[in-house]
Amino acid sequence: MKIPGPDHPISIEPNQNRVRVTMGGTVLADSTRALTLREASLPPVHYLPRQDAEMSLFERTPRVTHCPYKGGASYYTLRAGERRAENAVWSYEAPFPAVAAIAGHLAFYPDRVEITEIPPAQG
Repeated sequence: MKIPGPDHPISIEPNQNRVRVTMGGTVLADSTRALTLREASLPPVHYLPRQDAEMSLFERTPRVTHCPYKGGASYYTLRAGERRAENAVWSYEAPFPAVAAIAGHLAFYPDRVEITEIPPAQG
């Protein structure tokens, strides 16, 4: 386990916008409680609570990866109508203490789904 620090910063903040994730017009998740994780020089990643996702469209896969800063990630394939996106979603179910806030949340690969941020005045 590596600890975030000046050489590899990680921050997690509540996203003030509504975050909606869709695939082919089907809403997969819609949340006003999303967290945005910023890690070193990587693009920001939105983590949405599972309670705000349509989990009937998610199928757990055997894929598992490990991040030295966050822990083990499990993956889901998405099915919406005729569309399918393999391992398009990941989740840290038991993240390391430094990023414990993302437990119970889902993150999506932006090249496999549409992620829209809607400002509060429009949401």
